[in-house]
This record gives sequence, structure tokens and C-alpha cells, in this order.
Amino acid sequence: MSALFEPLTLREVTFPNRVWMAPMCQYSADDAGEHVGAAGDWHRTHLVSRAIGGAGLIITEATAVSPEGRISPSDLGIWNDTQADALAEIVAEIASFGSVPGIQLAHAGRKASTAAPWLGGKSLPADDPRSWETIGPSAIAFGDYATPREATGDDIAKIVDDFRSAAQRALKAGFKVAEIHGAHGYLLHQFLSPASNTRTDAYGGDFAGRTRLLIEVVDAVREVWPAELPVFVRLSATDWLDEPENEAGVEPAERPLHATAELEAPSWTADQTVALSQILTEHGVDLVDTSTGGNVHAKIPVGPGYQVPFARRIQNETTMPAAAVGMITEPKQAEDIVSLGEATAVLLARELLRDPYWPRRAARELGVEMSPTVAPQYERAY
Repeated sequence: MSALFEPLTLREVTFPNRVWMAPMCQYSADDAGEHVGAAGDWHRTHLVSRAIGGAGLIITEATAVSPEGRISPSDLGIWNDTQADALAEIVAEIASFGSVPGIQLAHAGRKASTAAPWLGGKSLPADDPRSWETIGPSAIAFGDYATPREATGDDIAKIVDDFRSAAQRALKAGFKVAEIHGAHGYLLHQFLSPASNTRTDAYGGDFAGRTRLLIEVVDAVREVWPAELPVFVRLSATDWLDEPENEAGVEPAERPLHATAELEAPSWTADQTVALSQILTEHGVDLVDTSTGGNVHAKIPVGPGYQVPFARRIQNETTMPAAAVGMITEPKQAEDIVSLGEATAVLLARELLRDPYWPRRAARELGVEMSPTVAPQYERAY
């Protein structure tokens, strides 16, 4: 028996296994004309091949809820019906191979209006016709990116409505999981962290204020997302600036939840993530996709499974299921994470770029017969 290949049911959606494909930006959508932001042949091949490869859940890359929410001009979007229709064709193919189709809804905030990574990844010049004004919780730039405009009350109301409308289009396109992107230094993470949010109104200040926008977005998505379908939230569990020093040889992510005062640390921390995860259970969220970093430049102790302890804390200290990501590359490693209860599922990113059929290879190594079985065109190889 394999915990990694045991089906999982959340609400009324059953995932055939716990090996899931993480969202990964492709920067390959049309960037001009009537099809701007629409998925094309690259996205079809990229996403459907991983479904054929056996991933139990396929989550699209960060898909912008508005034009100004894109990271780059070539990002996917779902702010109009043309974009939703293009995704619907791909969603149907993903489902036909037995994988669950999911979408990550996103707004880049102050990290928007940039070039693709292979073109430098920096803010587009203001005189570039493809650039646009960025917004954030405060007029604080990310490193040497352009300084954003501080979001007004009207901006915030529009952001919430944009997420709601995007979820409606995603549902019409056939997606079964909606994931809200609250990680990696994008807009909702920017509001969460005191390192990027210095507001003094209802959307800043203390923990309740800084988490307000994310919770409002969750509630807006839940309003239009059917009760039988799950909603996920991706969180960066820490900014990696203010975790307790490891004086006792205990990993910071393994420390128990501190007193309420710790929720007011000068950046976003694991304690705050644990507290927020429990709150999100009360707002209809079904799983936290647990990553770290991306909001400020920080030294990150990268290594195999380096983010798993953060997922484990959510699993152990709340009633919220958590998924683990980050340098999970070997079948035995992934099996142990799930079987030991460190996470409910694992999400693979770069490893699935290297090997689209990793789930099938893992099943063979673990001696598991996968369901769904391999496509009949490939049966002779198994």
C-alpha cells in the first residue's frame, strides 16, 4: 500500500493520488490583440502532458484576475470570456485523462508589469507600451522594481470583485479546484506581511487588518464557487526574516505557536501562517498549499524538502490539511512525507518540468498500480 497513491476526497472531488502539479508560470500567452492573456498550444501541451503522466491534480500557472494583475504581459488571464473559453478546451482534455483540473487565481500587485525571466525579469520601462502602473498595499517597491501606487479603497473593492468574477469564469470553464494565490510576494501576500504593508487603515496595522483582504477574497470566491468543489489557498509560510533563532537545535518551523504577540512580528512568519490557516477553515478553505518566501530579499536555507516543516506545522496545529512543496524529487521522499502525516499531498514543480511522467515512474518504484491506468496508446511500455 502507498499513501502517496491513495485517493483523496475533498468535498465532492476525488483526487486519484496525492502527487499534484504545482502552478508554474510559463510567460507564453499572447501579449497583444484580442487574444491577450489567452492560453494557446504551449499551455495545452504543457498541462495535458502532465495529466497523461499521471498527476492527480493539475493546477494552471498564476492566472491573472485583471490585466493589471499579470506578472508580465505574456501571463495567462481569466478576466474575459475569450480567455475562459481557451482554457475550457484544455480543462476538458486534462479531465479526460483522469486528472483533476485546478486553476490558480492571482494578482501580482507590486511585482507586476515585468519582463519574462529569460528577458531579465525586471520592471518594464514606463515608456514601454506594454507596461502599466502597479499597485500594492503601500508605496514600497520590491527591491529595484518600480514603486507601486498605494491601493485605494476603490482599488481594494475592485480586486475583491475581480477575484469573484474570475472564479465564476473558471467554474464555467470546467475547473474543479480554485486556488487563491496568497504567496510568493504577490498582492495578497504583500497585504499579509508587515514588511510590505505599512497601512494604518482597516487593511493594515495588526494581524486582523493585514489578513482582511485575503479573507474577503476567499469569501468572494466561496460565494460563487459551488459548495461541492474545494477552494485552496497558497501561502508563503514565512518571509524568512523573523523566524526564531534556532538556539535549541529545533527547526523554526517546528516550534509551537507562540503567544498572540508573535502575530505582530515585523514580517510574515510561520506563527502567523498557522493562525491564519485555522481562520481560513472557518471561511470554507479546504487546503493550504504551503510554500515560503518571495516577498522580500532574504537568505533561504534551501535543501531537499526544506519547506515541508511548515506544512507539518499546519497539519499538526490546526484542522486545515496542508500540501508540501519545494525540492521534493524522489518517490520515497514523497511517500514518506504523506505516509508520516507531514502533508496531505505533495506538489511538484521543477521535477515535473524535468519529467512529465514522474508520477508513473514513482508508482513503479513504489510497486503501485496507478489509477487511472496509463493511456492505451502507451500500454505496451508498461
